[in-house]
Amino acid sequence: MTETPHPLYDRHRETLDRALTAIAERGYWSAYPESPSPRVYGETAAADGKAAFEAYLGGDFPLDQAGDGTTVATEVSPFGVALDVRYPHASADQLVSAASAALPAWRDAGPQARVGVCLEILARLHGNIFELANAVQFTSGQAFVMAFQAGGAHALDRALEAVAYAYAEMTRHPGTAGWEKAAGKGDPLRMTKTFHVVPRGVALVIGCNTFPTWNSYPGLFASLATGNPVVVKPHPRAVLPLAVTVKYAREVLAEAGFDPNLVQLAPEGPGEKLATTLALDPAVKIVDFTGSTEYGDWLEANARQAAVYTEKAGLNTVVIDSTDDFAGLCRNLGFTLTLYSGQMCTTSQNLLIPRDGIATDQGHKSFDEVAAGIAGAVAKLTADPARGVELTGAIVNDGVLERLDEVTKVGEPVLESRVVEHPSFPGAVVRTPTVVKLDAADTATYSREWFGPISFAIATDSTEHSLRILRETVGEKGALTAGVYSTDEAVLDEAEKAAIDAGVHLSCNLTGGVFVNQSAAFSDFHGSGANAAANSALTDGAYVANRFRIVQSRRHS
Repeated sequence: MTETPHPLYDRHRETLDRALTAIAERGYWSAYPESPSPRVYGETAAADGKAAFEAYLGGDFPLDQAGDGTTVATEVSPFGVALDVRYPHASADQLVSAASAALPAWRDAGPQARVGVCLEILARLHGNIFELANAVQFTSGQAFVMAFQAGGAHALDRALEAVAYAYAEMTRHPGTAGWEKAAGKGDPLRMTKTFHVVPRGVALVIGCNTFPTWNSYPGLFASLATGNPVVVKPHPRAVLPLAVTVKYAREVLAEAGFDPNLVQLAPEGPGEKLATTLALDPAVKIVDFTGSTEYGDWLEANARQAAVYTEKAGLNTVVIDSTDDFAGLCRNLGFTLTLYSGQMCTTSQNLLIPRDGIATDQGHKSFDEVAAGIAGAVAKLTADPARGVELTGAIVNDGVLERLDEVTKVGEPVLESRVVEHPSFPGAVVRTPTVVKLDAADTATYSREWFGPISFAIATDSTEHSLRILRETVGEKGALTAGVYSTDEAVLDEAEKAAIDAGVHLSCNLTGGVFVNQSAAFSDFHGSGANAAANSALTDGAYVANRFRIVQSRRHS
């Protein structure tokens, strides 16, 4: 049985083929330009996208989705902009029932049709990328360029990467096969075998506040491509980016002749705990979650009927041993700590530096000089409010502010956090990063995650001691990123061994335009699934292969 190509598969086959090549080669490739320049997207694209975003504010979001007749509005912008968007509410039973009804036809359409539709959804989202970027900016607190890149182009790349892996895994085996076995003097035994890709069931995506699209798209599109209808449960403070996503996905599904309830939005009211109700529903067979360790651990332990994919918290660590570019080291780490006010799950927190200092191209630098150099780079980037806010963005929630207050009671500040008035948004909540000195003995402080613009310069007995701390802390609490600076190949080798033991991705001697807290789709894996910070990786074969099963039937030929 040969699958008949779907028109949308044919339309986007070149993109799919290039994505399949990219995940095999692991070199640089991007399908969606990351520059918001008019030369790339056209002279009116930015204004049109902003107008589309603003049209949603203060009104009922236009979503043709059945619900219980009520609406919810829970978003508060970190920039102080009034959002007041009202979203149609539905019960868990309504959402699961509608999704389950949509599954059979989607399953029977086959991998090519499903992938073709997914690629068309990505193309539709790309055509509305400025609208999407504005929604990400004003709900997450990211500055616009970052929202456009991470929340738009890079999120779409990660989605395409997931679709490519899904297609590769679904087509690893033939759809049909002839089987023949000799049977002595008689005729051979002959059978025709058919292998069906069967989805697990309803999928649930639980979005986060900081990166509502980037963190949600891989799971959303991996599940959808493999045949599973998806219920998208956004974070209450970042609904709009995923509502826009669901809106365009439903449009494409309907145009392609499929039930739009294959993708539904599940906004929740205050205290409703809709994610928990959905995650425990027997029909929900896949859960994707990004957020706190506590809730991620709860999902893994309690949503036993589902395959659960989590990205949680960790202790991202940098070991500083020596460098042949001290200024570059400071600039690079300074940018890392400043970008989006450290509110990235990949931002470095623990900077491990020998208390006797390090060798550099500028001569020996004491521990204090290394800490001051990194802090000075942060201070330089944030000195001018107009320029600084384009890197820091705004503070995403009160929990970050509480930690900034709490950290003033520990260690010795090298750089203190400042309140900054945003020149364009008077109501924005902006804080510059703080860098605090600790000793290696202060384990209770640096062995917990301080999410936000908080990092620690930690004095260790030696580089060997630093590597031991990396192994122990990341081994216990997990991490998504690790870094090392050294001019000694033996140290770099030991750091790589430590990273392998801890199951964390390692970056070595970053002094230029590549940063430890950024990863490139189609080349870098995000998370490894090999430590406590995440039980899966974005994106590899394991991330998609368990979202479906192969069910065979056989008949005598």
